[in-house]
Amino acid sequence: MTLADATTLAAETNENLASTSNTLIYCAMAVYTLAFFAYIAEWILGSRSKVGRTAAALTEEGAEAKSGPAVTVNKAGSTAVLERPKVVVRAAAGARDVPDGPGAHGGTEKGDLYGRIAVSLTVLGFLVAFGGVLARALSVRRAPWGNMYEFSITFGTVAVGVYLVLLALKKNVRWLGLPLITTVLLDLGLAVTVLYTASDQLVPALHSYWLYIHVSTAIFCGAVFYVGAVGTILYLFKDSYENKLATGGTPGRFAVSVLDRLPAASSLDKFSYRVNAAVFPLWTFTIIAGAIWAGDAWGRYWGWDPKEVWSFITWVAYAGYLHARATAGWKGRKAAYIALLAFGCWLFNYYGVNIFVSGKHSYAGV
Repeated sequence: MTLADATTLAAETNENLASTSNTLIYCAMAVYTLAFFAYIAEWILGSRSKVGRTAAALTEEGAEAKSGPAVTVNKAGSTAVLERPKVVVRAAAGARDVPDGPGAHGGTEKGDLYGRIAVSLTVLGFLVAFGGVLARALSVRRAPWGNMYEFSITFGTVAVGVYLVLLALKKNVRWLGLPLITTVLLDLGLAVTVLYTASDQLVPALHSYWLYIHVSTAIFCGAVFYVGAVGTILYLFKDSYENKLATGGTPGRFAVSVLDRLPAASSLDKFSYRVNAAVFPLWTFTIIAGAIWAGDAWGRYWGWDPKEVWSFITWVAYAGYLHARATAGWKGRKAAYIALLAFGCWLFNYYGVNIFVSGKHSYAGV
């Protein structure tokens, strides 16, 4: 076999792997779609008769705020026994002591069955998507995040992986499954249409071991920030729902059916805070690693390139959120708005800067 024949064979093998990667990504999208419908079935078929604990508790709180606690008199022989109902009160930080909802399945075996099917399909979709990312890497013999298409398919895979790890750690986060799979499908759909880039080699500036370190940590941080953002959005909805009940309002049937199954607003708030706080040091390392790589590639550690600027803005926004969250007057909704603003900065840093702004980091491939 001549050198030319060997080169041609290698090129064909790379193209075959690239084609295999594309097929696996489409297959993963199909599996995620099935998981999406299974999550929908879990919410729809879960019992509505067992939800309403939050409504009952907060309605009782509102009634007692107006007329005082009710007293039931039971007679045991000749002795009168006073029994006061359990009063749900507002915690010191402003959150209510409300129990978590029964979950998406509503506490029924039928709903739980569909939830388990959804998780199983999510695991299968994750494995297929991981295979697609791996095949893409093998097709070009480098890290599979050299352009926006590769970054997107890797990001979606890592986000699902974070969700599955939380489930494996026995965390009650199955409520995250439906919004997660919905947005991952949108991410992959955008990747295979608008952002798709043919398998190719990198520009010289990206040929560095820092590609494995800097970009991989950026992807992981983005995936965890995304999970935190979903929790924050759901917290805002659940907090409004609890506020409405506490003031004697009557939420719609849809709100009662869906929001009352979620964890309490205080639980969602803590979840989002802990997730963001845990990954923030790694985001700090991501920026430092990028600066070191810039020094090797361009001879300067910081040049106020648009990507560098927005990475720093994102860091400042999350630092502000964590500081506000640790300050008594900025817990709850105010801090949640800062968290969403910070994640919005991360999204713009990825999509906006890569597509609409020119700079040294213009490797989007679109």
